[in-house]
Amino acid sequence: MGDPASADGRPESAAPRRSTQAERRARTRSALLEAAARGLSRQGYTNLVLERVAREAGYTRGALYHQFKDKQDLALAVIEWVLNTWQQEVGHAVEQEADPGAALLTLARAHTVYCRRDIARVAIALRLEFSGQDHPIGHAVERSYRVLIERCAGLVETGRAVGSIPDGPPAGDVARAVVGAIEGTSIAVAGQVPHDESLVAAAVAGILGLSVPPPRPS
Repeated sequence: MGDPASADGRPESAAPRRSTQAERRARTRSALLEAAARGLSRQGYTNLVLERVAREAGYTRGALYHQFKDKQDLALAVIEWVLNTWQQEVGHAVEQEADPGAALLTLARAHTVYCRRDIARVAIALRLEFSGQDHPIGHAVERSYRVLIERCAGLVETGRAVGSIPDGPPAGDVARAVVGAIEGTSIAVAGQVPHDESLVAAAVAGILGLSVPPPRPS
């Protein structure tokens, strides 16, 4: 027999598929991680209140503890979540650029767009809060920071080798300046859409000795 027909003779659509428990759990986890990232960005780790995180995500504190055993576990998961989502939304865009200079400017622009979700201060807040401490959160943040610096330093070195980035200070120092400019400027101009993208890119272009890129069409 064929599909049952509606009053106008067309087959009735199938009932909407119910989400699985795994899908619901993943949605809950993602919402809690993003809420925690906003909280860490605004208040830091010490002042993060788990009940407030759960409430802002639209869940109960019990739902949060069902996913994370404590605040440290949540913060470490946030760092991993930020790295994964950053790679999806920023890293992949950078990898599409053949020219190293263009790749660094794309990094500046894409990171600024990524940070429009009010999570721009997560890395800085945790790095400052745990600076000099022998703590798992501090170690995790420093590892991610080193990876980004090394990535930017590699682009600077490659750009100089092919002539698209002028010579200058050591590539590692330039990379640290680039990352600092991206983080600091994106925070300073947060909310100034669409100019935030072009301002952060201009700051990075100045450090690299490149022409200031024109603003993207709105």
